Order: sequence, then C-alpha cells, then structure tokens
Amino acid sequence: MSPAHKHWLFKSNPGSYSIDDLARDGVTGWDGIRNFQARNFLRDQMSPGDQVLIYHSSVDPMAIVGLGELEGEARPDETAFEKGHHHYDPKSLETGPTWFLRDVRYVETFPVPLERALLAEQKALADMMLLRRGARLSIQPVTAGEFKAVMALARKLGKAGTAPVRSKRKGARKAAR
Repeated sequence: MSPAHKHWLFKSNPGSYSIDDLARDGVTGWDGIRNFQARNFLRDQMSPGDQVLIYHSSVDPMAIVGLGELEGEARPDETAFEKGHHHYDPKSLETGPTWFLRDVRYVETFPVPLERALLAEQKALADMMLLRRGARLSIQPVTAGEFKAVMALARKLGKAGTAPVRSKRKGARKAAR
C-alpha cells in the first residue's frame, strides 16, 4: 500500500448490510450517505486503494468486523434519484448530483470482532473519532497510527483464536488477550 493511501471507517447497520453481505458480493457501491461532511470525504478525499475498516453499528455489541478497500472514483449515488427508494432526495438531480458513493471491495472478516469497549481500552486509539462522544458520522477518517493499532489488535486476537469475554469495565465485553 502506498504511503499516499488513507484509512477510513465505514459504519453499517448489519441488519441492512453486513460484512457477510460484502464478503458475498465481493464489491458494493456504498450508497445512502446523506451527511454533507461524510459526502465530502467520499467525493473529495478518498482514493482507490484506501483501506476501509467496516464497523457494525446499531447492534450490541458494536464492533469493527473487517476490512475493505476502495475501488474506482466517486460517482453519483443513483438511489438519490429513485422515487420511492428510502434514500431518494428530490433536491439531488442527475445533472447536478448532491450525493455520491464509492465502491468498496471485500478484503477480510476479522476472526474476532473488535468491540467498541475493547477499542476504548487501547491507548493508541484514545483520540480515534469513533470513540469520541457525539461523533456519529457514518464515514470517518482513521489515522495511520490508529489503523496500524486496529490491525495489530485484529491479528493478535485472530492468532489467539479468542472469544469475547468480560472486560475490566463493568458491563463491557472484550476479547481475551
């Protein structure tokens, strides 16, 4: 991977589209982004080859569950033009689209999901946007250091073949070390 490549975290409700769906499909257009800041990341700051951490949100436990890679350039999100589609936006025009998407290619599913509580315990991730109170963006930048720490944790837990166990923090779960 070139040093110019960036790292991202894409949130997904696994009831709508999960890492298993991405593994099955191989590549998917990541559509339905309806936040201007997230749209700007998609449209203006991403490049083919950028690495994407896939995060299952709106479930218990929330966790980083795998890895994808961006393919191709940003293109208009056609669901914005489809009347009756739940992502339809009457203000977005085919001649001047408001919303964009990126193709994400499946790379891997982590053997052990990296639960939010476990991520919060990692010093290297102390400033990660995902872990900040009120940071709800569905697409977030991840620093090179954060990405490296997440991948090291995924490899460590994958080699250990560990299953989730109780965290040191009451009510939180984490993978055994």
